[in-house]
Amino acid sequence: MLQDQITQYTEEINAFSTSNAAELEQFRIRFLGTKGIIKDIFDEFKAVSPEEKRTLGKVLNQFKQLAEAKYQTLNDTISASQDTADSNQFDLTLPGEGFELGTRHPLAIVRREIIEIFNKLGFSVAEGPEIEDDWHNFSALNFPEEHPARDMQDTFFIKKGGEKGDIALRTHTSSVQVRMMEAGQPPFRALMPGRVYRNEAISARAHCFFHQVEGLYVDEKVSFADLKQTLFYFVQELYGEGTKVRFRPSYFPFTEPSAEMDISCSICKGAGCQMCKGSGWVEILGCGMVDPNVLENCGIDSKKYSGFAFGMGIERIANLKFEIKDLRLFSENDVRFLKQYQSATI
Repeated sequence: MLQDQITQYTEEINAFSTSNAAELEQFRIRFLGTKGIIKDIFDEFKAVSPEEKRTLGKVLNQFKQLAEAKYQTLNDTISASQDTADSNQFDLTLPGEGFELGTRHPLAIVRREIIEIFNKLGFSVAEGPEIEDDWHNFSALNFPEEHPARDMQDTFFIKKGGEKGDIALRTHTSSVQVRMMEAGQPPFRALMPGRVYRNEAISARAHCFFHQVEGLYVDEKVSFADLKQTLFYFVQELYGEGTKVRFRPSYFPFTEPSAEMDISCSICKGAGCQMCKGSGWVEILGCGMVDPNVLENCGIDSKKYSGFAFGMGIERIANLKFEIKDLRLFSENDVRFLKQYQSATI
């Protein structure tokens, strides 16, 4: 009878024990396989009378659960034993496998060196948001309404109009200077490093985003001579003693007077090369005395205080230092390119 078969197989399952994976697999095939004993018994169960089904149904389900539980228990035991055996195969006295360290990005190397140089002169680091309103990015800095920098060709606008005016990705870190001056009173002596955005076509010499370091010094009786000596010291520290410097008159809305600063080309030593376009000079930054209107816009008495500001592109400094001719390499994350600067120092 079907009941007797179940009883016989139940005793066999209870008595079964093994630590061998192959024997356990045979047990699974014999009882739980698609052509196994349990499948055959369920097929026979279909032919019994309804009265017997009510009695045998529960017994048959318990029998199936018993076989499954026995298999699972033995399988877990064998797997645990195998893991222990595998772990004992390792020779813990062998030296560990080394792992490759990451490298500093060339822009990070240059940024850190610039900050360290100005730290010696008492400059701290200030940061601000990359998404700015019109006031902090343009108006407070004395940009006229018709200035081309406000045009869509130069600026990534996020929102036009509204309560705070236009909202855009900052085009320079000068916006951090405005926020600093609005929040306190002189003296200020700080650097503003960060990423900025311009709506330009991407090429070997231009990108839609790049990195700047700007500086601001505001106090009583600050003169253009202070600006020149500060930047001269910076150049000598960064490129070495003997680097020549020259200032050329220029125009910026937020400084007056304004100048652009050139240095003798560090690649050709002034003889003329592709980097300096044969002139022997390379422009590295713009600078000037903070326009009195900017001071007044920020709530600072321009009759009592004066100051200077300067700004440079980190990519330009890195180009000169490492002779990198394609700006796109800085943002492509090519490991082959970055590995070249694993031990680079400035």
